[in-house]
Amino acid sequence: MSTPHINAQKGDFAKTVLMPGDPLRSKFIAETFLTDPKLVNNVRGVQGYTGTWKDVPVSVMASGMGIPAIGIYSYELYTQYDVDNIIRIGSAGSIQPDLHTMDIVMASGACTDSNYAHQFSLNGTFAPVADYTLLSTAVGCARANGANPRVGNVLSADNFYSPDSDGPDQWKKMGVLAIEMECAGLYMNAARLGKRALGILTISDHLYITSENLSPEARQKSFTQMMEIALDTAVEMSKIG
Repeated sequence: MSTPHINAQKGDFAKTVLMPGDPLRSKFIAETFLTDPKLVNNVRGVQGYTGTWKDVPVSVMASGMGIPAIGIYSYELYTQYDVDNIIRIGSAGSIQPDLHTMDIVMASGACTDSNYAHQFSLNGTFAPVADYTLLSTAVGCARANGANPRVGNVLSADNFYSPDSDGPDQWKKMGVLAIEMECAGLYMNAARLGKRALGILTISDHLYITSENLSPEARQKSFTQMMEIALDTAVEMSKIG
């Protein structure tokens, strides 16, 4: 079987898929952490692998950038490949003064300026949230890993560049921790399809403290603590079913 964007076969993906945005980060995770990783998808260079971590099958596949991209890949994984859990692992820009580079954020909710929810014909405003079981499991895995993650709201923005310089400040006033580009779309797909989703993010730069930022290479290879937390979460979720 295949979809327009994934050429894997039925059963090629594990029940839990880690989704970085960058295909090279997907490759890095597979080669660094997984035992016997197998390339199961490479359509458009969006690399997907399945291997094992602590003897539990785990998959990792890139999502690309933005809600439309993760919307496509998460929908196909959930509906065509029997994936139950998708954990987005990516970078985010902090908008809070006490949240710095390399800090880990778990997105309990995802605000958005996207119109993605329009397709669901809702008579109101939908609040995209993470699955509580995934979230609580990941928090436990983070603490066991020596991390103290910040749990809270993020903004899934449609635009990386925005002419409205006051935009981030308005979200900051509402207590939003950081800005990224995918979680809200992933959470909406999971909600509609009865699946689980979570975003685990590492702060790569600070929108107000301009000297705080990581290089593209560092973003690709230095988020190992976040990666291990997500992998351990996949192991724990395999016990839940």
